[in-house]
Amino acid sequence: MSAFRKKVLWVDDEIEMLRAHIMFLETRGYTVVPVFSGDDAVDLVREKPEEFDIVLLDEMMPGKDGLATLEDIKALRPDLPVVMVTKSEEEDLMEKALGKKIDGYLTKPVNPSQILLVCKRLLDAKRFIASEVRQQFMRNYSENGTALRGRLEPSQWIRLYENIARWDAELDGLEDEGLRQIHAGQKSDINAAFADFITEHYGHWIKGEDAPPLLSVNVLEKYIDPLLRAGEQVYLIIISGMRLDQYLSIEETARRFFRVQRHCYYSILPTDTFFARPALMAGAFPLAIAEKYPENWPADEDDQTDVGRFEEQLLRIHLSNAAIKLPGRFFYTRMTEAETFLAECERHSKSPLVVIVADFVNLLTRGSTPPAIVQEIAPDERALRSITRTWFENSALLQLFKTLSRKRCSVFLTSDHGVVYCTRETEVYGVKQFAHGLRYKFGRRLTADERHVVVLNDPQHFKLPRLKKGPSCIIAKENFYFVHPESALKYSRDNHNSFQQGGISMEEMIMPLAVFTPL
Repeated sequence: MSAFRKKVLWVDDEIEMLRAHIMFLETRGYTVVPVFSGDDAVDLVREKPEEFDIVLLDEMMPGKDGLATLEDIKALRPDLPVVMVTKSEEEDLMEKALGKKIDGYLTKPVNPSQILLVCKRLLDAKRFIASEVRQQFMRNYSENGTALRGRLEPSQWIRLYENIARWDAELDGLEDEGLRQIHAGQKSDINAAFADFITEHYGHWIKGEDAPPLLSVNVLEKYIDPLLRAGEQVYLIIISGMRLDQYLSIEETARRFFRVQRHCYYSILPTDTFFARPALMAGAFPLAIAEKYPENWPADEDDQTDVGRFEEQLLRIHLSNAAIKLPGRFFYTRMTEAETFLAECERHSKSPLVVIVADFVNLLTRGSTPPAIVQEIAPDERALRSITRTWFENSALLQLFKTLSRKRCSVFLTSDHGVVYCTRETEVYGVKQFAHGLRYKFGRRLTADERHVVVLNDPQHFKLPRLKKGPSCIIAKENFYFVHPESALKYSRDNHNSFQQGGISMEEMIMPLAVFTPL
């Protein structure tokens, strides 16, 4: 078969009367193979299953009719497009054809242009779409480069990252590895500039200087507290570790049930559950939390067992400090086994505030699963988006969303921090080992290449407490992971091409905050 001419199998017991149509298609670049019966068509597809690109199939033929032929062809080649051509407009016939996965439907008499149009729609649409996407991508690539040469404000960085995340999804559906590599290269350049921007401004933001953007510590105050004061019921759902591109991969499903308004905010540093989620719940920086509740604050970032142990208490304290008096008790839960989770939510369906934490991403990237297995099931960002979408579409959370779409309530979906795909290593001196998956470290005499990390000799400058392992802290930039100079090979094997958290990158810092309102 020609690499350029598409081959059409046309099945009609009156095929001789269609010679003009066949000649028209052939002048437009198609090769047409005419047959007189359904049996002949099925035999041809069976003998040469990859020979044909599309089938035009008459519905009314002696012997094996169109529906029976359709069923046999689809059994042999489910992906082969079949267009039914019929004199009948009966609704029952159309429903039967659709049930057998027909790809197109034409009613006789048909003219050559109709046949050409349906062939182009089914065979050439992907090529036309891909060509248009490539043109749009190159225009967008140029615009991003121009924007990067300017001095961007926090809101402009958010818009730039939203643009990058949208193109992540767009290119997932395009089989063009070259474009994906160009996109990845530009994303790396943007992340490098973003890390410099954060290094310059973050210390001022947390002091209330330089017109700070919305940070983790202000999210409840801005979005949740006003609704609670107004007596509205609020569901706050936190998918810990979820990046913006992962959120976008599930937003389309959510839009079937809700009107969606999306915002973004900046996670505090380090971008890790250990610090970011308590800050979100308490509306306060980790230093203030640790000073006020030292008995509850974990002493070591390596010990993740304490994370979340007193988040419910922090939320209660935040509501008290904000002078919010709820008409009943709020409900705080983690997603565990599906039936238990849904039953718990049903029992507390009248609570004025329901807070749900889902650790799916954290468990995937930093759970007990060995790194080699994680890298096998989520080897890159494209796979992570796909896994997230599949999880959500089969999760108890989606079942809860369907229920909430029928209630009068406001639903917020957000994250506490993101994860970044790490491909570059940087050596760190002054420490014996690192926790897997973390891009920050506390210690006494830590040193590293300051092109790759931010070094905090006093973590309090970032409103962080001093942990027991030492008074200084380093935080990785861009997509670097830590290695010990004496065990570089081991750390590289475990961490190269892995998802990690705690550092400075757009993926870890710029968090989605979606407001879902029932339709």
